[in-house]
Amino acid sequence: MAKQLVAEVKVQIPGGAATPAPPVGTALGPHGVNIGQFVQQFNDRTKDMAGTTIPVVISVYNDRSFDFIMKSPPAAVLLKQAAQIAKGSGNPKKNKVGKVTVAQLQEIAKTKFADLNAPDIDQAAKIIAGTARSMGLEVEK
Repeated sequence: MAKQLVAEVKVQIPGGAATPAPPVGTALGPHGVNIGQFVQQFNDRTKDMAGTTIPVVISVYNDRSFDFIMKSPPAAVLLKQAAQIAKGSGNPKKNKVGKVTVAQLQEIAKTKFADLNAPDIDQAAKIIAGTARSMGLEVEK
């Protein structure tokens, strides 16, 4: 008999730093999944992305087995790394906290392209530029 999908759990975890503590433990515990096994597999796959927040979709099956899909990091996280800032502006219209170049936007758009609803890289870069402006970052031409 084929495995039957019981639940799909979505969490965001820092790369290479998953632990059985929340949010992983509280998300997977009610479904009876071996949390230690998930943590080990996730950390092995993401050891090169240490510190970057990675969204994960975990599919839990009726025999308590699981598999997971890693998405690309959120645009805001990639923009903060590119601009080398700790957080975005509380008032993005008045207070600018950093700058990003068009080349940096293109690189982030290439990273995020599979997860964005855009026909090409130029349109994806415009989406990322909008996120940058809403964070209080200036886009340099």
